[in-house]
Amino acid sequence: MKLSSKGFSSSRSLRLTFFLTIMLVGCGGGSDNSQSSADDDFTPVVTKTGIITLDQDSSLAQPHELILYYPNDTLSNIEWQQTAGHEVVFHAKHSKVIAFTPSQAGDYSFQVSFTRNGVNENLSHTLSVAEQVNQLSVRLGHAALEGSKVSLRAYLDNAELISDSITWQQTSGPKVTFSETSTGKESVFFTAPDVSADSIISFTVSASNGSQAYQDTVALLIESADPITSGDNTAYPSRLAKVFPYHANSPYADVLVDCVYSNRITFDNSCRFNELPLIAQDTTTPSVNDIMDRVLVSHHWMGQRFAEFLQNADQNNDFKNLLRATTAIVISYDIRPSYYWAVTGAIHLDANNLWLTPDERDTINQAPDFRSNFGESLNFVMPWRYVKNNQYSTNHYPEQLRLTRDADDLVYQLAALMYHELAHANDYFPASVWHSINRNERILDNVNQRLAMSGIESDKLSSALPLHGEEMYRLAQVRFHGEAATENEKNYTPSDVALFFSPEHAPHFYNYSSKREDYAMLFDALMMKARYDVDRDIAVTNKPQSSGEDYIVTWGQRGRIGEQHIKPRVEYVTRRILPEFTYAASIINNLPEPIAMKVGSSWTQNLGISPSLDTENMANINARKLTINSVDAGKLNSNQVIFYEKPMPERQ
Repeated sequence: MKLSSKGFSSSRSLRLTFFLTIMLVGCGGGSDNSQSSADDDFTPVVTKTGIITLDQDSSLAQPHELILYYPNDTLSNIEWQQTAGHEVVFHAKHSKVIAFTPSQAGDYSFQVSFTRNGVNENLSHTLSVAEQVNQLSVRLGHAALEGSKVSLRAYLDNAELISDSITWQQTSGPKVTFSETSTGKESVFFTAPDVSADSIISFTVSASNGSQAYQDTVALLIESADPITSGDNTAYPSRLAKVFPYHANSPYADVLVDCVYSNRITFDNSCRFNELPLIAQDTTTPSVNDIMDRVLVSHHWMGQRFAEFLQNADQNNDFKNLLRATTAIVISYDIRPSYYWAVTGAIHLDANNLWLTPDERDTINQAPDFRSNFGESLNFVMPWRYVKNNQYSTNHYPEQLRLTRDADDLVYQLAALMYHELAHANDYFPASVWHSINRNERILDNVNQRLAMSGIESDKLSSALPLHGEEMYRLAQVRFHGEAATENEKNYTPSDVALFFSPEHAPHFYNYSSKREDYAMLFDALMMKARYDVDRDIAVTNKPQSSGEDYIVTWGQRGRIGEQHIKPRVEYVTRRILPEFTYAASIINNLPEPIAMKVGSSWTQNLGISPSLDTENMANINARKLTINSVDAGKLNSNQVIFYEKPMPERQ
């Protein structure tokens, strides 16, 4: 059944009417499922340029997009500002598209200044917002380069609306195909289509409560981009988002993008240390300002949140010291999952670890981790979590709830990620090599030379204090790298896996992913315990066959780094990664014995296995907990694979 505007209650109609008159002609049509029809071939016919917006009949709680549209011209120095109306929030003021959500009725005015073909220009636009509250909203309209990953999400603001009733229909622009990894009808993911010039695409989304239907429309600008060089020599064969230096006046502002996060980087033309040195080559006592000079972001708020974290949550200077082994920090909406890469010497952070407001979260691509379904054929699960005082160390914020989170609730999640990724950086570039680096040498060549000779620090750990357990190595390749499981591996029971893992010298299943990950997992576990008294739980459970089935523990421990046969490996990596942590050995020696989980109880029931807390502490914990309806399984699934080792190129 085709979508129709009849019977819909909404402040936007299916028809798009654009400021400065743009006409969009669609050929074909839509379908009533969550995918665009394969027969649809939308072709825009543009008669005017300027600021493009959706229907002028606007409602409260309804996102709006303003698009600066000059497809045949070169635009630069773009800056949007609001000039009238109740203040709104938009996070892409230097982009061709801004999106915002009015919270009060009235008139809203905006102005954009820009340079077009070398000439400075200004445009303005006013829209009126009615008192009516929109019941369905789609977030978030934005600009995307052709070939980049796009995500959109529908929010049901009326509890009576049925999520299963959501339908998506593309209504203009070059046809897109929604990915099979879309998590449900609320969210869709797709690759921006190739375009010869900037093109507008739009979608209409509808939902009903059984008797009444509602709808919303969202528009995006797909920007034309230079082709990506193909071949094995290309460092980034998939389209990267636009990023810019957080500090425009950074001494490295002119080289950061081209050296670190550009589709023009090849393994043969990657940068040298004299172009972009390690932070340690400039200073071994970096300030927050020194570090922010090396930050690239896709949205300004990302750099702001990162700077606040360094200023407020790094009292021991751990992160500033660990960052000395990097050349740059990239924070972008398209990075998922986070990673460190020795090709450029930079760490890349998923901005999902930094947002505080729903508006900030809207700017992040919400596509699931590409490894989410790895290991589906295995007959067991090894869940894990960070815990403090018998509670999850970080609250869970479901995407469908537009909640604001406190900055304190970022600390543990982001700290764990930083300790882990920066352990990789200091594995490849430990303090012991900083003084001997030839500044005329390429970053990648330096790494390859040391790998070919004696190896890096994680190779030395593997020789001095190796892991064993071939079964766990094989299972890790299936679970974390997507290799096919053998029939024997498919038949392993939780009891079998518990026998493989429990006597081993690794604190986590992920240690078996690679030598590099083994090195980093030992370090981040200790630092979270030493600095924040946060423990890591690890267990072997059954694999539930339905959403209502519990994860039942066959074996599990809290604080496994306290095992006597694991402590020497923890000490080995810590004194190499962070030599300034001079009393680490004392802390490691005094780590408590791991706490055993209750076999036969659920993963949820095992959350409270630490010794009882006093009444005052429990009151503080309960006051901090979110009052949201979130099942434990949701937390489990969202906290399973947050680390990622980006493959290095094959050495010639």
